[in-house]
This record gives sequence, C-alpha cells and structure tokens, in this order.
Amino acid sequence: MPLPPPVEREPLHTRRYHFEGFRRSDGLWDIEGRIVDTKHYAFNNQHRGTIQPGEPLHEMAVRLTLDDDFVVRDIAADTTASPFAICPGVTPNYRNLIGARIGPGWRKALRQAVGGAGGCTHITEMLGAMGTVAYQTYVSKSDPSNRDGKPRRTDLVNSCHAFSADGPLVKEFWPDQYTGE
Repeated sequence: MPLPPPVEREPLHTRRYHFEGFRRSDGLWDIEGRIVDTKHYAFNNQHRGTIQPGEPLHEMAVRLTLDDDFVVRDIAADTTASPFAICPGVTPNYRNLIGARIGPGWRKALRQAVGGAGGCTHITEMLGAMGTVAYQTYVSKSDPSNRDGKPRRTDLVNSCHAFSADGPLVKEFWPDQYTGE
C-alpha cells in the first residue's frame, strides 16, 4: 500500500544512498556504498562559501572487501564533499575495521572502531546498511542451490518479522526451529 498523499510541502533536503556488490576475480567480494546529501536551495557555508542547490553538501564513499566468512579484508573510505575541511581527515580510521566480521554485532563493532569522534557519522551509518548489501550480494552468487528461492541460512530465524520463529516461513523452511503451535 503506498503512502497517503502528503499535504502541500516544499522540498528542502535530499539524501541518496547507492550500494553495489561485486564478486572479485580473486575470490573476494567488494561492497561499495555512496551517500550524497543535497539541498534544494542555496546557502552559505563558513568553510566552503555558497553551496548551490543540488551541489553535494556531503558526498562520501566506502569500498568494503570481504571474504566468504564476511570478514573485512580491506576497506577504503573517501570524503569528496563535506561541510568542513577537517572531515576527510577521519577516513583512514576506517582501516580499524579490517578483521571485523559482518554479522551479529556488526553495528557494535562499528561503534567501537569508528564511533563518536573516531569516525564520520555519515560513513559509519552507511556501513551499517552495507551489511545487508553484503549478504544480498553473497547469496546471489555463492550458493547455486539457493536458486529455488528458499533461504538456506538458519541464522535468519528471528532476524525480522518475516522470519519470526513462530511464523509460517520458519515453519516452511526450518521446521526444526519453528516455535508456533
């Protein structure tokens, strides 16, 4: 069901995320993300001068390189546009994530490695979402037996409403973990 029609309004801010997943020739996986924030009006910025409508206020990119176990083997972060000249200086800190594993605890690992003053809110927030992009990329090519559309991973149980332990999908796919009546 679509959203109900809004009242008359003025557009002010647009945030765009773009994610892509790749299988590399060396057997690893690259997950790339980009965030771009723009305003629909011109405004003055103390560090950059006038920022025009549609000109990025924030533009950041990340490339995560993962192995088959979702362990971060390499990471590159870039800040192309930011409101302050100091912002790009934090991108090397993201290398602290090398060795971390995407899975349960990923967001906690992000907070520990690059949270607060040790990172960039926008890049760290984007990395949180990149975990599910990594999973979607991996399952699309890694498991030919998954082509029938049935999930193979049992750690999906209770990961969301659709995979509730007492729900019909768990009963269908993982009856041994089904907790319903």
